[in-house]
Amino acid sequence: MRLLLAAAAVAACLVVPATALTSATGLRQELNASLRTPGTSPGRTAAIAVDLASGSLLYAHNATTPIVPASTEKLPVAWAALVRFGPTFRFHTDVLGVGSRQGTTWVGDLVLKGFGDPTFASSDLAELAAAVRAEGIRHVTGRIRGDESFFDSRRDAPGWKRGFLGIESPPLSALVVDRGRGWPSLSPPLLAARAFREALIRRGITVGGPHALGRAPADALLLAVDRSVRLSKIAQAMNSDSDNFTAEMLLKALGASTGALGTTAAGARVVMRELRSAGIPTRGVRLVDGSGLSGADRLTAQAIAGVLRSGLTDPRIRGAFRLSLAVSGYSGTMRNRLPALRGRVRGKTGTTNVASTLAGLVAGKVVFAVLHNGSPVNTWAARTAQDRFVTVLATTG
Repeated sequence: MRLLLAAAAVAACLVVPATALTSATGLRQELNASLRTPGTSPGRTAAIAVDLASGSLLYAHNATTPIVPASTEKLPVAWAALVRFGPTFRFHTDVLGVGSRQGTTWVGDLVLKGFGDPTFASSDLAELAAAVRAEGIRHVTGRIRGDESFFDSRRDAPGWKRGFLGIESPPLSALVVDRGRGWPSLSPPLLAARAFREALIRRGITVGGPHALGRAPADALLLAVDRSVRLSKIAQAMNSDSDNFTAEMLLKALGASTGALGTTAAGARVVMRELRSAGIPTRGVRLVDGSGLSGADRLTAQAIAGVLRSGLTDPRIRGAFRLSLAVSGYSGTMRNRLPALRGRVRGKTGTTNVASTLAGLVAGKVVFAVLHNGSPVNTWAARTAQDRFVTVLATTG
């Protein structure tokens, strides 16, 4: 009986109206033509279009070829973070006491310990200082220490060019305030410790010792906690504006979520596991960093489409994932892209000297990815082709 049903299903698939076949052929021809442009090699171009609801493949060109993804690398990072942590997840930064309390005096050190919050700011330090004062503490005899031990101490990511650190991204650390403003004169955790000491003094708390580095012992007393905005908001800012720093911090946080030290490599392993668990093809995929700045990163159009479709259909994260994408003619890195399709395309752009990419959702119905590589890539020509490709999808119905 199963064989008969299977045969019937195959036969039904083969009976396709001639108009549908003609329409599909016409769409393929239009999409093929849209990708042809001077200065972009067909062999170093990959593209795909997939029906969001059914998963049906509408178009593919080199869809399984590994391509340098530029900032579309942020899509699997954001997706994996939302899946693993949940959209309502909040980062925390703790104030821990090492020593003992005697009346209004803390005899010992206070440790500011970071857990990878990319949004941690001076205003948060002020609130933590207020919380310490609200505990009744007016004097600290020891030092104010900064603890970044949740992550490793590497400030950049593998594969980055020397000039990227400080220009394309602030320094990475589990404890970084105001995106490392003041670095490299001091390390991010030392800058944070100094700023927290100053915040305490402004709140009327005297501090006997200077700012310093240090790791909080396991028996340190929790005195105050700062929590970030929700991950859904962080992912939105990261993808819409293509923020490299946040992407790298999220990747390290994913690595630390396994109980290991938060490193870029550990985070990449987590993302790869999540991709495989979701059934997204990973052959040829190589995640070296989280932002896409590394020239050693590789993604396939097929994998990007899988991430997009999973993120946009998973009821746990689909709202947050969808809102993380920039809107054509309206927001983020797509503010000046596709003005004729204003509001009809949500996407993630990517640009380096060797890669120009665009991936997202058209008219709420079709997920797509277009990736161009070159040595260097002709960015203007590549973007023109990408916009043509998306326009064809939007206007053919």
